[in-house]
Order: sequence, then C-alpha cells, then structure tokens
Amino acid sequence: MKTTPFTALHIALGAKMHEFAGYNMPIEYSGIINEHLAVCRSAGVFDVSHMGEFWVKGPAALDFIQRVTSNDVSVLPVGKAQYSCFPNDRGGIVDDIIVYHYEDEKYLLVVNAANIDKDWAWCTSHNTAGAELENASDRMGQLAIQGPGAKDILQRLTPVDLSTIPYYAFTTGEFAGCPHVIISNTGYTGAGGFELYFYPEEGVRIWKAIFEAGQPEGIVPVGLGARDTLRLEMGYCLYGNDIDDTTSPIEAGLGWITKFVNGKDFINRAELERQKKEGVTRKLCAFELTEKGIPRHGYEIADREGQVIGTVTSGTMSPLMRKGIGLGYVRTEYAVAGTDICILIRNKPVEAKVVKLPFRK
Repeated sequence: MKTTPFTALHIALGAKMHEFAGYNMPIEYSGIINEHLAVCRSAGVFDVSHMGEFWVKGPAALDFIQRVTSNDVSVLPVGKAQYSCFPNDRGGIVDDIIVYHYEDEKYLLVVNAANIDKDWAWCTSHNTAGAELENASDRMGQLAIQGPGAKDILQRLTPVDLSTIPYYAFTTGEFAGCPHVIISNTGYTGAGGFELYFYPEEGVRIWKAIFEAGQPEGIVPVGLGARDTLRLEMGYCLYGNDIDDTTSPIEAGLGWITKFVNGKDFINRAELERQKKEGVTRKLCAFELTEKGIPRHGYEIADREGQVIGTVTSGTMSPLMRKGIGLGYVRTEYAVAGTDICILIRNKPVEAKVVKLPFRK
C-alpha cells in the first residue's frame, strides 16, 4: 500500500488503519462518533494527502478546462476555487473535482484519490487544446482542518489574515514556518475550516504545529469514517457511491455546476442539455428514517405499497441527529421533499421520508 507523509504518525497514535484507494489510511482513532462530534463542536484534522492534484498551465489552460469540466471556469478569478466535474461521453461523471485558479494561465485540479490514474488518462487523452499538464499527486501533501475552532487555531501559525479568505477562496503564504503553503477555505464536512497544500517533506512539521496550537481547543485527529458521516449529514456526494460513470450530474442534483453558457463546448454537453430540458427518470434524493434502523449502500427503496422505486447509495446513523439518514436514487416523482418511502432493511420495510438537504442545519 502507498503511504502519506503522516502514516507513521497515524500508526503511532493507535489509529485503526485500512486500505483506501491504494493507501494505508486511518479509518478512526477514538471512534467515529467522538471524532464526528469533535469536528462539529471544535476542530479536527484529516489527512487527505491521498487526494490527487493536477496542474494545468499555459495559454491553452482555460480552453482545456472549459472543455473537460462542466462548470464555467471563465468566471473564476485568480484566488478562487470552484466545484465541478468531468462529464464523460455517456452522460455520466468521470469524477467530481475542485478547480483552483492559482495564477494567470495556471490552474490546480484536485481529484479523488481512487480516480487519479483514471482522471489523468482522461485529461491527457482529451488535451486537444495543447495545455501543459502535470500530475503532481505524489509531490503534494494535504491536511483538512475542519470545525468552528479551526480558523483561530490556524491563525496562530500564519501571518496570513485568514479572515480575509472567503469561502471557496485561497491564498499562498507561510504556514508553521513553511513557505508556499496553499491555504484554502474549503472542506468536505460542512463544519467550516481550511485545507492546506504543501510539500510532503514539510508535512510532519505542519502536523505537529497544528496539534500544539490546537491544544486549548482539544483538537483531535480524525479518520475517514467520520469524514464520511460528516459529508453525509451535509448531503455531499461521494464518488463511487452517489455519483459515478453511470450517473449524470442532472440526476445527481448537480445541475448547478453544469453550465450551458455560450462558448463552452464541454464533453457531452448536448446530452446533458437534453436531460436538463426534458427531465430525467430518476433523481438523487435525501431521506430520514422515521423508524429505528440504519440504511446502507445497496439497500432497495420502495414506496408504501412495497414496489421498489430505487436504491440507497449512502446511509448511516447520524451522530448528531441520532437517526438513520441516507441518499439514494428514486424514480423522479418520488424525489419530492415530504414523500413517504420505505427502506428495505434485511427485506423488512422501514418507514422513511424524503427531506431537503442538508440534514445538519
């Protein structure tokens, strides 16, 4: 298995380790519920160095990104980030990504760890614009410091005024004595905080500085388990569960990152534009159980008469709400908030209701 700059630290801290996307990653330390609540109430640190990073440079950079992504990068100023996806040529999604406009004619694409090789092959094979592409995934480390206490903790370690970095914006500056760290007001938890990008050899120094600075707030390390429950409480999609090569952004409720603007001829635009205009036969919806139970990926969703209408893509027991929550694709007419449905748990129908996102208000 591959390692990150922090693998030895995770093991020394007693983390429960498991393979994820080819990496030896921490799943939990003190327990998923404890870590989840710590992020919501104070602050937690996630090792996300397994994520992939591609640089796109040169005069053709914008044309290339406009071609391979669904969102409109032409409106993205330097210093801002944008959520987007790579649409495939069959109406599905190659991956969901974040685009950073780093400098004039220079962008950073952050991709999911499990899709690095696939995404790189997709980008290089569709680089008809002649942009300069660089796969920097093995030369960048990343930490996500999330929670309401994150900003105060990190501010002790940088001369950069973090209050001047709005949501989905970033800057590059000194952090914990390390130069050229990308400090980004982004995250996958809905609890606020920042993500840091740095050279791998600086990782341990940055990690130790964060935990020393965060002692008054009781900052904790957090594994992938709580990362999943936190993102699900916000209704954020997970690639491989809620979106994949067979699900379109229109079906997944990602029409807001699919821009049919003049001059943007992105891959498979015509099919997605048709779906937007004519509608789709299924949609991703959020639901809460109204009875005891825990929904899981792959469980069937039925109407009140027992007819199967869809499938659960993500589900868990919400640590904050203490009830079963989930996402799943259902026939479009059932995806309306307030609709009564059932989740088939071990072939027993458990009552649920379609709700608006996020679960965690």
